[in-house]
Amino acid sequence: MDPDAVAKAFVEHYYSTFDANRAGLGNLYQDGSMLTFEGQKIMGSPNIVAKLTGLPFQQCQHHITTVDCQPSGPAGGMLVFVSGSLQLSGEQHALKFSQMFHLMPTPQGSFYVLNDIFRLNYA
Repeated sequence: MDPDAVAKAFVEHYYSTFDANRAGLGNLYQDGSMLTFEGQKIMGSPNIVAKLTGLPFQQCQHHITTVDCQPSGPAGGMLVFVSGSLQLSGEQHALKFSQMFHLMPTPQGSFYVLNDIFRLNYA
């Protein structure tokens, strides 16, 4: 397993799903997953999906600038750090963001998001 390839595939899947159908992100999280969104901590897949689908915009497009990853611990986890910009529909300027995912393997051979931290980067 090449961690860089896994991270790249995860990032492509996550942001294309986010941009097209945020509710579809639910299967990437589990009950023990936590999202910290702009400082607000949200626990569990249903609550995370409710937060993401309740954001005050309907359409957006992510443009990824960097993806960095590291293996994390003996269980086969992975840290993935993403930076990029977020273009909201009807807005002239894109918003810069950073996001960190802690991915953990599933018994089925895929990964789920254990931890997710999102921040807008203000200049």
